[in-house]
Amino acid sequence: MKIPDIITFGQEIKKRRRELGLTQSDLSDNTGLSASFLSNLENGKETIEMGKALRVAQMLGMDLFLETRG
Repeated sequence: MKIPDIITFGQEIKKRRRELGLTQSDLSDNTGLSASFLSNLENGKETIEMGKALRVAQMLGMDLFLETRG
């Protein structure tokens, strides 16, 4: 999946969380991250920390890849 921007990334995180039947509170408990951070992430707030965002994606079983242009 190509993630062109932070808004799309957040939308995909939210979609996956809901597919798994998790609330933001559930995900907060499982990752140790605050519910407000998760809300900011899902809403595409640009001040999120990428390391934490990747931890959430990994927790949700999402595979991310970097596509390079040659």
